Amino acid sequence: MTKSTLTTHTGFRFEVRRARPEDEPTVAEFFTHVTPEDLRFRFLGAVKEVSHERLVAMTRSDDPHVHNFLAFSTDGMLIAVATLAADPADRRGEVAICIRADRKHLGVSWELLGYIARYADDHGIETIESIESRENRAAIELEREMGFIVTTYPDDPTLVLVRRKLRAKLPG
Repeated sequence: MTKSTLTTHTGFRFEVRRARPEDEPTVAEFFTHVTPEDLRFRFLGAVKEVSHERLVAMTRSDDPHVHNFLAFSTDGMLIAVATLAADPADRRGEVAICIRADRKHLGVSWELLGYIARYADDHGIETIESIESRENRAAIELEREMGFIVTTYPDDPTLVLVRRKLRAKLPG
């Protein structure tokens, strides 16, 4: 399985790879190191514990439109999980990222989101987006800095939609 090594602006190095079914216990343990607020931001609701069904969805790859990624520090600790879920036509993808509480503020979110944007672009996805709680100011600001446009979310004033167009693919 292909791994990519990324280095943040702070010099922090980590590896990213696709999730596998056998990663489920590691992902479950990871979520015990995520703040309650970050759990709420990631799942857009009150979540005390990540369900088995959600863990399965984050570690299985039966759906060709869902791409799950894990980021590991050089000592093997799982520090971030990310999902890119594309529509059936693979034109628009929704991104969700969660970082371990004690590995925040190292630049992991920036590098991981950039990695996912490049991955999406390489796979022909034209637009990536994320639904954010208005309270998640840090994520919204990071996404703005990365070229995402912030708009209101239809029918829910507590949320915003952040969207970024990727390079247009030429036919043929």
